[in-house]
Amino acid sequence: MNIGLTGGIATGKSTVAKLLTERGALLIDLDKIAREVVEPGQPALLAIAERFGQAVLQPDGSLDRKRLGSIVFADSAERKALEAITHPAIRAVMKERMARGETEEPDRLVVVDVPLLYESKLESYFHRVMVVYAPRETQLDRLIERDGLSREEAEQRLAAQMDIEEKKRRADVLIDNGGTPEETNRQIERFWRETGLG
Repeated sequence: MNIGLTGGIATGKSTVAKLLTERGALLIDLDKIAREVVEPGQPALLAIAERFGQAVLQPDGSLDRKRLGSIVFADSAERKALEAITHPAIRAVMKERMARGETEEPDRLVVVDVPLLYESKLESYFHRVMVVYAPRETQLDRLIERDGLSREEAEQRLAAQMDIEEKKRRADVLIDNGGTPEETNRQIERFWRETGLG
């Protein structure tokens, strides 16, 4: 069985992913894959430099994430141009790793952490979608504190994603991570038992 794990920025997907892997799930992290596909020498990085210019590269040839982020979070057309380059590469690696996990360990839950699952229309790849939820104000506070962003920058990043309330409505499994760590852990434990995994 596999699940797509998603939520909004700063809702606590990493916390939930950790709780699932501690119970034995195999985690495939699309943020990690996204970094892999833009490493020096990868076709996606060459395409990014061609589209956005050499200014988005560091002197050592690696991607200057901060500079690229300032471009794509300020302009939805630029963000879509970046996604057109990176998403196919990321999806190909994701599908290959999911297939390998399900073949090599068929009794193990495969969890795919996909920050933009709904935005990228990837629901069909998963048996169920688990949404990690926290109220918008909590997201903003966490984002400002975690990343040292201004409120305006944090708002921009939230605006780049589907509203968390819409994701909550679409969830097959909802984990409310707006409370205490213990409350979140209890929800994961309940999911694990109800799914017949524990």
